[in-house]
Amino acid sequence: MVAGVIAGQVFKAVWKHAAPGDQEDAPKALESEYGMRQVLVAAAVQGAIFAVVKAATTRGGARAFQRATGEWPGD
Repeated sequence: MVAGVIAGQVFKAVWKHAAPGDQEDAPKALESEYGMRQVLVAAAVQGAIFAVVKAATTRGGARAFQRATGEWPGD
């Protein structure tokens, strides 16, 4: 859950800097004023950021578990 919140904040910051014009929020799929390309790019960027943040938090948790117990989780 924490990874989702972090990913959402990272995506908003990235989108604010990368979006053309003064677009603050990413386009949603049902907003008719945006083209298909804009909506798909926003979704792809959001998905990539979520996957990276999730992997980083999961990996960090596994390393913390290993430091605490001496074993890698799942081994």
